[in-house]
Amino acid sequence: MAIPDSPSTPTVTTSRVAAIAVFILALVFGGWGVWRWWAPASGDVQAQLAASKRQGRVSHDQIEQLQQRVATLSRSDQISREANRDLQGTLAERDEEIAGLRADVAFYERLVGATAQRRGLTVHALRMLPQNDTAWHFATTLTQNLNRGAVSTGRLTLSIEGTRAGKLHKLDWAALRQLPDAPGIAYSFKYFQQVEGDIFLPAGFSPVRVTVRLQPQSGAAAEQSFTWAEALRGSTVAAGA
Repeated sequence: MAIPDSPSTPTVTTSRVAAIAVFILALVFGGWGVWRWWAPASGDVQAQLAASKRQGRVSHDQIEQLQQRVATLSRSDQISREANRDLQGTLAERDEEIAGLRADVAFYERLVGATAQRRGLTVHALRMLPQNDTAWHFATTLTQNLNRGAVSTGRLTLSIEGTRAGKLHKLDWAALRQLPDAPGIAYSFKYFQQVEGDIFLPAGFSPVRVTVRLQPQSGAAAEQSFTWAEALRGSTVAAGA
């Protein structure tokens, strides 16, 4: 008569297998950790040097060679980074130059191109640049292509509207130049010209709008107004304005 297997036999066998598996895994992970400690990545020269020093496997000359290699690689990396920064800066400058040239080409095409809209004496752009708390430098671009070849001659003045002590004020050219009989700035051109000058704003005055007035030697005066924010940005007059 056969004796039945004990019901506890599978449990014992399974426990032993599990214990053996855990023991083997412990050995594997332990060995892997030891290998990671004593054998760092081959590309890491500094780690190789540190591991070699711990094991005493290198001579003094070899240590100096490895140290020299580390210094050379560090310097090479520094040079590469500096060269990359210089290259990025140069590319940014070139992009800015290209954008400026494209803007110039577009300006010339609108002014003298075959399809350019014919316009008389016009203030094309205005830019205000601060010099100190009260002094400002302005640069304005004047254009005309209605009478091609004809010379536009005259004088330019500014006036500025704003607030001071909660009240509206308008400063004329004489007040802006701080001269009672200040003459306008002369201009003379065929197609375009940039006219520049300096003005002074009184303390506590908050500008809101700038008006450029062109008084030609003959004919009616021309005016173009810009908000102060537009003047600070160096805005141009829209093509259809």
